[in-house]
Formats: sequence, C-alpha cells, structure tokens
Amino acid sequence: MTYTGDVQVGGPADVRELPALTIAKLAVGPFDNNAYLLRCTATGDGLLIDAAAEADRLLALIGEQPISKIVTTHQHGDHWQALQEVAGETGATVIAHPLDAPALPVPVDLQVDHGDEITVGEVTLNVIHLRGHTPGSIALYHPGHLFTGDSLFPGGVGNTNKDSERFVQLFTDVSERIFDRLPDDTWVYPGHGKDTTLGVERPSLPEWRERGW
Repeated sequence: MTYTGDVQVGGPADVRELPALTIAKLAVGPFDNNAYLLRCTATGDGLLIDAAAEADRLLALIGEQPISKIVTTHQHGDHWQALQEVAGETGATVIAHPLDAPALPVPVDLQVDHGDEITVGEVTLNVIHLRGHTPGSIALYHPGHLFTGDSLFPGGVGNTNKDSERFVQLFTDVSERIFDRLPDDTWVYPGHGKDTTLGVERPSLPEWRERGW
C-alpha cells in the first residue's frame, strides 16, 4: 500500500517504509493528534514522537519491540496526555526542549536545542528549534522527512494567538530554518491532520506573511 498520511482517530496507522527507517502515523485523542513511531530498519530501535493521547493504542502500535526514546514536540497538553503512561510502560528516555520541558507531566531526561541530534538505532534526527507556537517547539529532520509538531501545517504556520511578535518569530524561523535550507521534496508530518511537502507550501509563504497568521 502507498503511504498517504491520511489517518483517522480510531483507525489504523499508516506506515511508510524507507530504506533506513519505518514511519507509522497514528491519529489519537479528541484533538485528532498525530503520533509517529519511528523504527530503525537495521536495529529495530524505536522512537515515539508525541505521546499525545490513548496510551493503550500507542502501546499497541509499539508492540513487543522496545522503544528507547519519546520526543515531545512542545508543551501543549494535547501532545502529552499519554506521556506518563507510555514512558512508564516502556522506560523510554523522555526528550524535549528546555523551554517547554517544565510544563510536561514527567521529568525530561534529555533536553535538546537547535542543532542537536537524536538517534534512533543507526538513524540520526536533527533538532530544529522553531520559536513562536510555544517557546520550546521543535521539529525533527531526517533527510527528506520533517516532523513539525504544531509549527508548520498544510496552509500555514502554527497558531500564535494573534500575537504579532510570536507570528513574526515563527514565520522567520520556519522560513530561515526550514524553507531556506531544505528541498521542495521534503515530506512534512504535522502534529494534526494531513501531511504535505515543502514544495507544495513554498509558493504560499508571501501570502502567509501578509495575512499574519
């Protein structure tokens, strides 16, 4: 089956097989959050992005193969409702940016900042700090694949609550740290809803800047 990234709460995960990595996308919870399970093909090691809700379904997705890390993209509660249970069941290292770490319901074992690297087995993920949606929002990048939390969606950047300074900061970070550096065929996996690519979104950047949200 061809991966589309179109998932529904209560439905199955959509799975993408890459040469070095398997990506499983699952929709969970009342806010239709996306959780992503990444597994290194060579080692079987796993990493979960956003233990958002429905711990039982996340644990079923993880299955018998252990995961070593859970990354929380930002501090908003809909992205960590299942974190305590999943971390407790798996013993995985909890990872977040230091500016958002204090808001999480469990201690953060590893704090990461812009330019840091996170490994899952033999695969490296680069941390991109995107300020504005929250102070410590992060994205994770594996060549060709970008997990953006709530900082970038199809059709625009994340919510900045009509705060012009926060919008300018987020738009600037997304422009300079993502669009100026990464190619158009980069696939974007957001924290809610459908996926997109940078090439699809790039022509709309002037419109986003003009509308201010």
